[in-house]
Amino acid sequence: MKVAIISDIHENFHNLILTLQEVEKHDIDLMICLGDLMNTGVAKILTVQDYPVHMIWGNNDGEKVEIVTAANREESQLTYSVSTYDFMEIDERDVFITHYDDLAYPMAQSGKYDAVFYGHNHLVKKEKVDETWIVNPGELSAQKTGRATFALYDTVTNNVEIIELENSVTLKTDLTVKYFNENIEKLGFRSKDAFQLKPLNK
Repeated sequence: MKVAIISDIHENFHNLILTLQEVEKHDIDLMICLGDLMNTGVAKILTVQDYPVHMIWGNNDGEKVEIVTAANREESQLTYSVSTYDFMEIDERDVFITHYDDLAYPMAQSGKYDAVFYGHNHLVKKEKVDETWIVNPGELSAQKTGRATFALYDTVTNNVEIIELENSVTLKTDLTVKYFNENIEKLGFRSKDAFQLKPLNK
């Protein structure tokens, strides 16, 4: 089974649509979203795909009632967890999904899972803890890193691939980088590394 793992869409419809076009080339069986849709419109797009989509909540999903209403529509392909994490068995693989990185690592270290997927900090990461994959697919929004990425998980080979979208759009401009560089301490962002504060043209 081929599974697409996406995270941190943050209302970037352009990059979400690019992702949907890209996964068509890979003939996926399931999509998992690790939270931070932010917008009911994003959920509505996920409801009408040709394959099941399962989501967990992120810390920026404020329209919960509307998202749940969209997911519960007749013929919707979107299902949702009641929390920011979930336990899944996919094609005889044990998988743990969470929005938060601080929960992902202890679960990977438990040795109970073939793969652990997480989001939240927007930083692509793919590594193994003993025999367990621990993977952050990165952000679809491209708002912090300037890169729009997602992961493909093959349950047969137990392999993970990170795919970067071409022609993605980002709100990470020279103006925002300059502002964050000048004000990063005052702003108090928790995930400073994700902003990768350096000029975009260098």
